[in-house]
Amino acid sequence: MRLHTTTVGDGSRHVGLVHGLGGDGDTWRPLVDRMLRAGEYTVTTLDLRGHGRSERATSYRLDDFADDVSTALPVGLDAVIGHSLGGSVLVRAVDRLTPRRAIYLDPGFALALPTTGVAGRFFWAVPALSMGVAGALQARKGAKVRAGYDPDIRNLLSRARERFDTRMAVGVFRDVAFHPVAVAAPAVPSTVVLSDDSPAVLPDAFAARLEHAGWQIRRLPGLHHDMHLEDPDLTFHAIADLL
Repeated sequence: MRLHTTTVGDGSRHVGLVHGLGGDGDTWRPLVDRMLRAGEYTVTTLDLRGHGRSERATSYRLDDFADDVSTALPVGLDAVIGHSLGGSVLVRAVDRLTPRRAIYLDPGFALALPTTGVAGRFFWAVPALSMGVAGALQARKGAKVRAGYDPDIRNLLSRARERFDTRMAVGVFRDVAFHPVAVAAPAVPSTVVLSDDSPAVLPDAFAARLEHAGWQIRRLPGLHHDMHLEDPDLTFHAIADLL
């Protein structure tokens, strides 16, 4: 599928951005604005299938997302950043994109959802109900964080949700939960940046295994999952040396 992309800036360093579930390219705007103020970057954002201005689809497998991204972004960028679902997608496309550096913000590499035993059978027997309960608990926590966002940022999120194909949600979570990223040496130099919420998408033990395999792990204590929205300045400073 051909994805909607937007490129801004005229700096010498070209960076691609891959958003998370329910977002779109516009939800990167606070971080993009911070990068453009630095005067060194050209930035390309995209809308994943079923998000933003890209078309809806009949299939929303991780491999589908990755195939799209591998053709939507230029090969050999200085860096590509993936957030949450965008990290799960980027890691499956990075060997084709071959950026100088891959950066993953709270990537969905190994969701803290049951997949085996009695708990796994019960959870996935009626996934819409199970995910609804888990999502409600997380939503209450997230709402408190988002209440502190600038109104313009909240508007970006609202517009993204309006254009999001919600039919994909359960399938995407299932795909990520049952197909965690294999722990191996990264295909390109790679950095994972973790927030206080990261155990839900990448448990600490999993992060330690990645670090042992050659991934760089950084942490931003005090920030939550949407770190690039909550504090774009701090997020930028945490990765500026990698871009």
